[in-house]
This record gives sequence, structure tokens and C-alpha cells, in this order.
Amino acid sequence: MKKLLKMLKIYPMMKAFSRLLFVSLGRFPANKRLVIFESFSGKQYSCNPRAIYEYLVEHDYDLEMIWSVEEANAEYFRKRGIPTVRRFSLRWFYLMARAKYWVTNSRMSLWIPKPAHTVYVQTWHGTPLKKLAGDMDEVYMPGTNTLSYKENFYKEAAKWDYLISPNRYSSDIFKRAFGFKKNMIESGYPRNDRLHLDNAQDHIDAIKKIYDIPVEKKVVLYAPTWRDDEFYQAGKYKHELKLDLDLLQREIGDEYVIILRMHYLIAEQFDLSRYEGFAYDLSVGVDVNDLYLMSDVLITDYSSVFFDFANLRRPIIFFTYDLASYRDKLRGFYFDLEVEAPGPVVTTSAEVLKAIQTFENEGFGAFEERYNDFYNTYCYLEGGSATKKVVDQIFVSEAK
Repeated sequence: MKKLLKMLKIYPMMKAFSRLLFVSLGRFPANKRLVIFESFSGKQYSCNPRAIYEYLVEHDYDLEMIWSVEEANAEYFRKRGIPTVRRFSLRWFYLMARAKYWVTNSRMSLWIPKPAHTVYVQTWHGTPLKKLAGDMDEVYMPGTNTLSYKENFYKEAAKWDYLISPNRYSSDIFKRAFGFKKNMIESGYPRNDRLHLDNAQDHIDAIKKIYDIPVEKKVVLYAPTWRDDEFYQAGKYKHELKLDLDLLQREIGDEYVIILRMHYLIAEQFDLSRYEGFAYDLSVGVDVNDLYLMSDVLITDYSSVFFDFANLRRPIIFFTYDLASYRDKLRGFYFDLEVEAPGPVVTTSAEVLKAIQTFENEGFGAFEERYNDFYNTYCYLEGGSATKKVVDQIFVSEAK
């Protein structure tokens, strides 16, 4: 207990010192060619920052580009020759303070001050079903309360110079929920360009081979979100696997494999040894677009992944075993999922199995019209050119 109290006393002092160091380094001349990228707090090489980075590399922009990464995840970058800086190292402070651009998809620590010369590009990371920030009635996350959470979110969002939106629906929510008043780029998500440009069978087969997925098997992707009130500690959330893998293996294991993709905040390490050759955990170090492209069916719950996956016009099943508590207590939704979902909303593994078999035998059937309406509402901007729109609006216009 004494050690814990000592750490709590030291932590505010460390934040104050770090902020002072950042401000001091920010007085050095700005590097107008330097772009710092970060995805999910330095945990991944993924999402919209990755799409923007790869576009800038491919098109030979005269920029110095470096990724901010946690040391535990740095090896992935090193193997691919991607320039990195260790998050919160002295060199990181120096580079961040001098950079012309920050490009990230999630909030940074509130103590990090944004230099006047820096353009902060917040790409965000999903179309919202569940309520966000200022729209939330109650916050159940550890280490905060409702008032503090909202105030801190507004303070962070005030630093953003650009915010990327995938559609008009999201733009309206982002402005209100984040209190965002600067430059909204309503372009579609850069990360979803691949879902249109690489959606060909030869690409899909090649991706399966990379991850040792049998080319001849169909793929079910299970990608649930996290629960705000189920956690080990702040930033590390529990997840009890409710999907009955034994049932699925027994009934469809000859034709299908299943891939688990847990949310990046979920801390679980699942032992799938008994399901070897049927179930694969590809939650870490994998581009989610690879998983989308090689999957024939998506199973999710309240995760924003279904908005992205809908670009492929493939079946989606909503396994919502705790729908009432999640919707009515934890978060609240922006629309009625049971009415607008572009696929069946089910609560048991047996119903999941039945839905897979129905799609296999009958196609979209009763969900075809609803799926088309959903696509036209949320995916209408995404056809393979979102990254170019973003780069032109930020890096081309800011350079003038």
C-alpha cells in the first residue's frame, strides 16, 4: 500500500516534468518535413494512419515519416524497415515537439501539449453505433468518472486541427460528441480503400497463405468489442468467450475455419490448442483489412467493424448475448440495431450457427434490401480513393 501511495504521488510530478520538457523542446525550430504516425497508442501498424503513411511512401512525398511505437510492438516495424521512435523516450519528446504533423487514430495523453507549429490530424477509428464522449449518459470505465471523462475528451479534441469522417452520419456525431469545431474531412476512411482495391480472389488466396489459413476453407471472422465495466485495470479489459466453438467446429468445421479478432483493449490470451486447424487467434500484429478480405462471414456485436466490413457486401451476423445491458446501461446506441442491422441479430451460439447455414443456403434473402440501405447510408463515400482525398486536403494544402 505504501508503495502504491508513493507511486500516486510521483505520477503527477512526472507528468508535470514531461510537459515542461515537451514545451522546452518545442522551442527548437520546427521540422516542416517531419510526420509522426501512431496507431492505437503505439500498439499497432494499422488503420487510417497506416493507409496515409503507405500512400505518402508510394507517391514519393518529400517527407520524413516516423512511427511512434511501444517497445513491445517495435519488432513488427523493424522487420519491415519502417522508421520508429520509442514512445515517451527522450528522442520521442524531441521529434514530437518539432514535428510539422501528428497523425493518429486515438486520443493522446492529455498532458502532451501541441506546439503551435504542429498540425494534429486525428483520423479516429470507426463509424459509431455506441454513444461517444459527450453523448454518453454514464461512464463505467476504470480510473475516471463521467464528468472528468467528458471534460478530458473535449480538451484533447480541441487540439485536433483535422478530423477524418467516413460519412455524414459520423460527421454530425463527431462535431457534437467531441465538441469538434475545426476542419472535418468527410472523405470515407483511408483504411477502407483496400477493401475495394484488393477485393480479388488472387489477393484473398495470397492473404490466406500468409496466415496459414487453408485456401479451400471458408472463413468466419469473430470480432467483438470490449465491455466498459469488465476490466482488470484501466486500459486492460476482460472478455469471456461466449461463442460456442465446440458447436461450430462440430457442425461446420469441414467447410469453415474461424478467426478471432479481439479488440485492442482486451487483454485475454485464448488457448485454442484444442481447436487446432479450426480456430485461429489473429488479434495481434495483423492488419484487420487482411482479415476482412479473406472472411466470408463476419460475426460481431457492437463493434464498428461491421460498418467497414459492409464495404465488401458480405454476410454479417450480430451475436448480441448482452444486448439489453450493453444498450441500456453501458453505452446506449445512436440507432436501433435490431431495426437497422444489415443481418440477423441473435443471442445464442445455436442461432449464430443457423444464420451461417442460412446465408450458405439462401444468400442474403430477407436482409438484401436492408443491407443495400445500410451500404448507401454508411459506405457511400468509400470506393478506393479516400486516402487521396485526405492527403490532398492536408499535406498538399498545408504545404502551400
